[in-house]
Amino acid sequence: QVQLVESGGGLVQPGGSLRLSCAASGSDFSIYNMGWYRQGPGKQRELVAFITSDDKTNYADSVKGRFTISRDNAKNTVSLQMNSLKSEDTAVYYCKAVYSGRIYWGQGTQVTVSS
Repeated sequence: QVQLVESGGGLVQPGGSLRLSCAASGSDFSIYNMGWYRQGPGKQRELVAFITSDDKTNYADSVKGRFTISRDNAKNTVSLQMNSLKSEDTAVYYCKAVYSGRIYWGQGTQVTVSS
């Protein structure tokens, strides 16, 4: 069983920055595949960024060049640095782990981009 806890969400102005963090339980974090997903109002959950156990990354086209995903295996965390935020980035952001054939989700953290 993997427990995921997101933090760092909040209210930010357009053009601003925010950094989200996800803390994971377990002793095998280094082999988890990790991702950030989001769900905006009236929309389905979508992939934002993904990072594999060997540090390969993928991003949604809408966030390329603005968001950066990274992991710290020593701390069992994955982060999402969000720059140049737009109102369209407003959503609940969820941390996801894939490990041993199972999928785990965090509870989500709200990000609101508004002036």
